[in-house]
Amino acid sequence: MSGIYRPEGGHSFRPPSWKSYQARLQRERRTSGSRRQIRRRPLLAGLLVILLIAVGWAWLSTGSRPPVESPPADGPPTPAAAGQIEKSDVQILLGKNHLTNVAKEPVTVVFDGRPYEVDTSLDIGLQQYLLKKMDRVNSRYIGIVAIQPDTGRVLAMAGFNKRDPQNDPCLIADYPAASLFKIITAAAAVEKKGYTARSNFKFNGYKHTLYKRQLTDTTNRYTTSITLEKAFAQSVNPVFGKLGALYLDRQTLQSCGDAFGFNGQVGFELPWPTSHLAIDDDTYHRAEIASGFNRQTTISPLHGAVIVSTVLNGGRPVEPTLVDRIVDDTGEVIYRSQPRFLPAAVTAKTAAVLKTLMTATITSGTARKQFRGYSRSKVLSRLKLGGKTGSIANRGHDARFDWFVGFASEKKGPEKLVVSVMVAHEEYIGIRAGQYARMAMEHYFKDYFARQDDAGKDSSG
Repeated sequence: MSGIYRPEGGHSFRPPSWKSYQARLQRERRTSGSRRQIRRRPLLAGLLVILLIAVGWAWLSTGSRPPVESPPADGPPTPAAAGQIEKSDVQILLGKNHLTNVAKEPVTVVFDGRPYEVDTSLDIGLQQYLLKKMDRVNSRYIGIVAIQPDTGRVLAMAGFNKRDPQNDPCLIADYPAASLFKIITAAAAVEKKGYTARSNFKFNGYKHTLYKRQLTDTTNRYTTSITLEKAFAQSVNPVFGKLGALYLDRQTLQSCGDAFGFNGQVGFELPWPTSHLAIDDDTYHRAEIASGFNRQTTISPLHGAVIVSTVLNGGRPVEPTLVDRIVDDTGEVIYRSQPRFLPAAVTAKTAAVLKTLMTATITSGTARKQFRGYSRSKVLSRLKLGGKTGSIANRGHDARFDWFVGFASEKKGPEKLVVSVMVAHEEYIGIRAGQYARMAMEHYFKDYFARQDDAGKDSSG
């Protein structure tokens, strides 16, 4: 190895310590018995010298540059300083209540003394319609969420909270899921056990009770045989209780629930608490969870919409998004949403079975009354409909939670809409969750079909 180092494009020079190093090397050669070890040392020393020279060269070349400012230690950087920001940053910018019951656009938000223009994904016509239709007399809480399942764009997020007007029920995850959880149980049964919509099950007793004696495989003259499709559509508790108690273990049910978004954080532009699911090994407890006959499993209306979107997306959950873009006061776009999907919760085959079960809820199940006459409707007759209902009283028995989650999709087109509704009725039953869902579907697709017809006329003209 030569004692000369020539940096690229520079002058030759001899490191000042090189002569003393060579003398020390000769002494080591005389005393060392390993020639290979001796040869390694000048190489390592040379590399060290090169490294020191390179560091010095870089320091000299950047000596005239201004120092780089570090972000403040207290709190996150402002959006303007962050450039393109993420959903978690948008939560900070928007705060908790800036996008509650938005009725016009754009929305201007002031953060750290600077204005930001927020373009939401909301269909303002649909949003205004639902806010106007809310029964605020007989309801304690109302949460209505409508989203596009293939993009996650929230088209409506309308809420009413009689107890705490500043807290949007659409994002609260404290409401009992009730029979909505039958979607998860059915998904686990189809995915892990290979059941189909036509698989037969037997139960004794009433459809909407859940006693320990109903969780056996006893067959007698009082036994009823029913398909999974009908058990789902009619929300038969003993069938789903037996699925949880006898046919699905705790881990299978828990992991399926987690895959559909329970106990996990899903990205959103507003603070969104996690839905809760906990299952132990007690047989009757598993039956309660699997059938939704409990108040421990909780969910939000927004999460209900994500679950149904998973079914329509062939088993892939979508991240919901409420904000299309955010522009700062200089006109720069600092945030723009893009569709994001989570890992598949179930296979496309399982999702297809779930869609069949949900369709039966509308045609012959617990949502039949709310959608009566849909086949004669100018709008609904052009759509494929499906859903799941749920109902359970609160602990004080002074309010009853009423759920509907479902979908509407064009029979001859690509457009789809998912609607999730939760209503807590008080002393008197007002507008039911299924009725709100039907209103949302009819209003949205009425406008959609009108736009499509106008576009067709323009193109032909």
